[in-house]
Amino acid sequence: MSTTESSSYKPDIPREPVIQTSEKIHIELTPNDLDSLAATRFVRSPSAGATVLFIGTTRDTFNDLPVSSLAYTSYAPLAMATLHTIATTLLAKHSLTKIAIIHKLGECPIGEESIIIAVSAPHRQAAWRAGEEALEETKKRAEIWKLERFEGGEGVWRANRDGAMGVKVGEREGGEEKQPEGAVA
Repeated sequence: MSTTESSSYKPDIPREPVIQTSEKIHIELTPNDLDSLAATRFVRSPSAGATVLFIGTTRDTFNDLPVSSLAYTSYAPLAMATLHTIATTLLAKHSLTKIAIIHKLGECPIGEESIIIAVSAPHRQAAWRAGEEALEETKKRAEIWKLERFEGGEGVWRANRDGAMGVKVGEREGGEEKQPEGAVA
């Protein structure tokens, strides 16, 4: 599901980071700049032979359209629970040492970091696989949405996934009103 917003729209975001940390898991939704070094320090361990760090940044185009900025919003209580479930599952599935998932909320200008995934494991294959799976599961499942603003145009809300550009709710396709993905007609 998506809608369009004017370029002056500002999503409601928390003023302070929302953080959940244990000995092996660090989850964070934050309006602040992301710190990849802090994430790497968190997952570092003498029992880990591999550390994988992924940094997602705002790119300047989408589907050949010039992007001016992104803004992320979330239903933080539910997103934090989902991120914790993802981290817990991957910790066990890949025998990870530690995992950190940190996502930016609010404005994210071109070239700035929007997500950091850091994992450590005794062996590199597990770390590589878990890092990629953490990113894909976060994009697929976490209750985080982005407002993608294009140069000279309105912003488009869409799920925080790679793929097709959002379609304004109520647009007609073939004479029938198009239902948002997953909606029951």
